[in-house]
Amino acid sequence: MIDTHDLFHLLHQRVRFVTKEFNQQLSAHGLYHSQWGIMYCLERFGPMTQTAIWKYLNVEAPTVTRTITRMENNDWVIRRQGGDKRERVVELTDRAKKKYEQVNQAVYQYEQETISRLTPEEVDQFYSILQKLGPEGGEG
Repeated sequence: MIDTHDLFHLLHQRVRFVTKEFNQQLSAHGLYHSQWGIMYCLERFGPMTQTAIWKYLNVEAPTVTRTITRMENNDWVIRRQGGDKRERVVELTDRAKKKYEQVNQAVYQYEQETISRLTPEEVDQFYSILQKLGPEGGEG
């Protein structure tokens, strides 16, 4: 039986490795993985409040706010007034919408290269295991 410390140490090492490699792929587009996460989220769900974004991504609010500010400064997103004075709705700029498919293709290629050593069954199993590690054993 594998020691849980070894298991989680390896998991953290692999996450750092994948993040580093992912950042290298995204750098050609002027993005980082944290920015891509927000971009993907907005493309998938449409305009969202900052609160909805950090809850969905399971990232602390100040981190998301800093990332969104950087993205806003680089013309990837815009923030608009929401339903009340404190609420800010974030959406992709026209520039980001136009570049999304190009970035998404680069991400897809990287993802395919990364999982190329796994069988389709192992990919399904890996996905299932990751879901079980999320909040309350569900999607997260």
